[in-house]
Amino acid sequence: MLRVDVVIPCYNYAHFLEECVETVLTQAGVDVRVLILDDCSPDNTPEVGIALASRDSRVAYRRHTANKGHIATYNEGIEWAGGDLFLLLSADDYLLPGALGRASELMRDRPDVGFTFGNALIAEPSGAITKRVDPLGSHGVPATQVFSGPQFMRLSGANNLVPTPTAVVRTTLQKQVGGYNKELPHAGDMEMWLRLASHAGVGYINKDQAVYRRHASNMSLQYYGQTILPDLRQRQQAFDILFRQGADSLRQDEKLRRFLARDLGKHALRQAGLAFNNFDVATAAAIQRFALEVCPEVRNSLPWVKLVCKRAIGPKYWYALNSIGRRVGG
Repeated sequence: MLRVDVVIPCYNYAHFLEECVETVLTQAGVDVRVLILDDCSPDNTPEVGIALASRDSRVAYRRHTANKGHIATYNEGIEWAGGDLFLLLSADDYLLPGALGRASELMRDRPDVGFTFGNALIAEPSGAITKRVDPLGSHGVPATQVFSGPQFMRLSGANNLVPTPTAVVRTTLQKQVGGYNKELPHAGDMEMWLRLASHAGVGYINKDQAVYRRHASNMSLQYYGQTILPDLRQRQQAFDILFRQGADSLRQDEKLRRFLARDLGKHALRQAGLAFNNFDVATAAAIQRFALEVCPEVRNSLPWVKLVCKRAIGPKYWYALNSIGRRVGG
């Protein structure tokens, strides 16, 4: 039976904390330890955390005297971990039954796998499950798969393929590659998966492993609501770090480097199109310039030509033409 050390960063999520911890403690087939890291929450997290630790010897509680932010908190958890496997689980998310057992079984059978991930469910503020995240799709996907590092990177491309609460990492590998990058507060997860994959294989479990709770205070939702361009730039930084600091064999893989740059350019063009459709012409232009900077080849693509035409016509007239086209087509 493998030991899984689960770190639960918590900031102002006292109302979710007990449910989160209980879903870890009730996992079958693994030996678990839990560390609640309270990042100086202004709510009653101390009361809940201390109570949970007093009820079960597998639970420890720490409170920061000042807010350190999520990256420093994650890295503190990595330093604490000492079991076979490691999981970062935000206090507002929770595990589904059997998740850790499935991950540990795959990683016990495949020593070449550095981390595993799986499907996730999305819960609304009411707790109702409204959506499933199937990273590899929903049709014809085997129960488990193992990818080489480069295979995983091509599969992921410019997107973060891994639902974070499902990612179980081999602790020795996590210690080897180090903690999260403080320069990438919003692309840190994506960069970490790439970094881990540059040193080991990646396992996928085609099961619902965890629930990600969507609510107004999700940091990622606040961030995307402000602007997409900083996120795109951090993805570019993640790729730069990968090829600068990854395994030696990876640094020489120019085909993979070009593939990732091309995929990021295409992704940026899609985001530019969405910004234009929302009448944010300045942001659309800035993202389009970024796409060209990342991958000059995008200039020859249909999305680029379409966006140039849309900008030439202007959002008002483009919207009118689209409306006419929809009516005619209908």
